[in-house]
Amino acid sequence: METEIPALLRARESAGMRDATFTFHSSRMRMKKVVKAELEAMDRDSIRCAAELADAPVDVVGYACLVAIMSMGAGYHRKSEAQLHDVLKREGRDVPVVTSAGALVDELKRSGVRSISVVTPYVKLLTDLVVNYIRNEGIVVKDSIALSIDDNVAVGRRDPDLLIDDVARLDIGGVDAVVLSACVQMPSLKAIQRAEDRLGLPVTSAAICTARKMLSAVQLEPVAPDAGFFLSSANLSEGALGRKAAQHVA
Repeated sequence: METEIPALLRARESAGMRDATFTFHSSRMRMKKVVKAELEAMDRDSIRCAAELADAPVDVVGYACLVAIMSMGAGYHRKSEAQLHDVLKREGRDVPVVTSAGALVDELKRSGVRSISVVTPYVKLLTDLVVNYIRNEGIVVKDSIALSIDDNVAVGRRDPDLLIDDVARLDIGGVDAVVLSACVQMPSLKAIQRAEDRLGLPVTSAAICTARKMLSAVQLEPVAPDAGFFLSSANLSEGALGRKAAQHVA
């Protein structure tokens, strides 16, 4: 969240999209091991973080940890977003709130994705929670890879180039898209376009979907260079992936 989303937005500026410049403000929830008890504690701490961020002149707030939301039960991102919006508003900052969990499922559905395969850094138990959460949102998950990394710092330090080998083990037969990293902590941006070119399928990540939804929330064109289909001009209209597939078949 603190590396890839700024990189995406800086890339917009460097590409000449000067509709806005950006500043970034963070408040951290503590977590060392990616296990359910720490995720629950982390989510409780989101209230404090939202109140702290209200002191800055922010235009949109993003809640990063996808699995913290998805481990709390089906559809929890809606409750979390509403709760954090209320906290910010009470503190004098009435701005949109985006969760990475909500952004992933919302952006997949908005683009017309019906089925995916996914790579996560989580242990198998947490990966199963993520898969079931996505399925509950009406999206088929054909295959998943759980990299079983429970050290949160190690997740953030993983070489994104390794994802190219990981995705080769993923069953992608018949899916509409691949989620290369269902975690904003695990770096994937450097591998997104390469994986997309290799697979011939749209490839995205939790960070890319979060950036896209945050840009839309502040009424900026949700486009950035070298970030694959989901942040491309081909994905501006709702259901764009479905139309793209229909055109390809025709």
